[in-house]
Amino acid sequence: MMDENKLKTVSSAALAYLGDSVIEVCVREYLVGEGYSSSSRLNALALDFVRASKQAEAMKNITPHLTEEEEAVFRRGRNIGHSSTPRSATVAQYRIATGMEALFGYLKLCGKEERISELFRIAYNIDKNNENIKEEK
Repeated sequence: MMDENKLKTVSSAALAYLGDSVIEVCVREYLVGEGYSSSSRLNALALDFVRASKQAEAMKNITPHLTEEEEAVFRRGRNIGHSSTPRSATVAQYRIATGMEALFGYLKLCGKEERISELFRIAYNIDKNNENIKEEK
């Protein structure tokens, strides 16, 4: 957990950088926990979570559940200036995805692991029994 004063000095870009990996770990833990074991299958399924367009959709699910502080972090991250965007997403989707990543990075630095798990489940409509993907493993 990072000291609150030091946390305020972390840039939104750095929060998004960290948050990208936090979300990636959440996805990997979820998929492995679901019983997937083929690396090619795991990688293909992970894309359905980490693409900017999917993160932008996921953020719509999270938004009503955010605290004021979390909303502010999301907005800071969303408003980072980008010089390029991926071909698979619109500029708006990419900005929202960056805001989501900044939020997850912030929560990680605050040591809020349970909140990260909660928001991840809400984002991707995963119930506590880990039921989301309904297909053969």
